[in-house]
Amino acid sequence: MPARERYPHLPKSVEYAHIGWDFFILAAVVINLSLLLFDSLFLIGPINDAIASLTPSFHAFYDSVVHSRFITIDLFFVGIFIADVLLGWAVAIAERRYHRWFFYPFVHWYDVLGCIPLGGFRLLRVLRVVSLLNRLHRLRLIDVTQWASYRFFAKYYDILLEELSDRIALRLLSNVQQQVVASDSLSERVIDRVLMPRKTQLIHEISQRLEATVGQAYQHNRIAIMAAIDDLVSRTLKESPEIQKLHRFPMGKTASNAMQASLSGVAQRLVDELAQGIHSAEFRQLIERTAESGFDSWLSVDETSAHVTEQVLYDILDMLKDQVRQQRWKGRYE
Repeated sequence: MPARERYPHLPKSVEYAHIGWDFFILAAVVINLSLLLFDSLFLIGPINDAIASLTPSFHAFYDSVVHSRFITIDLFFVGIFIADVLLGWAVAIAERRYHRWFFYPFVHWYDVLGCIPLGGFRLLRVLRVVSLLNRLHRLRLIDVTQWASYRFFAKYYDILLEELSDRIALRLLSNVQQQVVASDSLSERVIDRVLMPRKTQLIHEISQRLEATVGQAYQHNRIAIMAAIDDLVSRTLKESPEIQKLHRFPMGKTASNAMQASLSGVAQRLVDELAQGIHSAEFRQLIERTAESGFDSWLSVDETSAHVTEQVLYDILDMLKDQVRQQRWKGRYE
């Protein structure tokens, strides 16, 4: 089923229509809550008597027109709120505002609960002002980020969120440390479940890295290596008693120099051939066979190596806990 196209950016005329409707609903909420509050006070005897003595005409009007029909009037406001939810739901579907058509009542839960004709639920509709401010901010009619109240709540919300996430992370890391300490066969399980199933890939990776490392090192240091080979051959020949005896014969020194140049050239060409052979398929197979033959012995686990592995993991987790304990928000707000 193809993905439905969504329209996160609405025309300004539609945005302004949403703003106007939001203001209308907020005005209805304010009027409804004011009526609920006043009618509750009207039922209190001393307040009722005070209103009757101060404004008898208003008392008579309110008692006969409003108070006696208060349930009907309240149901009228409830009808407005229900119509607002249904209309908003239909508009959200038409605008493809959410990923699924049934997301609206969950996102606007405060509007849905605000339809319940109880004072506590009615107050939830005041949260409509949050979506109104967000829409005004998106249209750049206001900039809430410059408000002192917004910066205050944003600061402490950021601090609270960071502290909460840090506490959760510390708890999880501590639990992992306990599991590492309590486990009797962690190293064996790591080898059996993690390393051994990837043995071929690891050996191939080792041979490739070795080939690349040796090849790059030789290319970068070829001149120094050749000079070292020449120096080694020259020093070896000079220290050889047979070569020293050769110097006593006529043309012996010339023969010695020629031998030195020949041996140095042979050694340098040999090293060059070896360096070039590193990139051959035969050398790669040799490295892979060598790595494979020693792979099992590298992974052999005894009591000492298992303890070292667990201690390394424990110390790494402890280091992560120290990092999490750092209150980074202090550097941002102090």
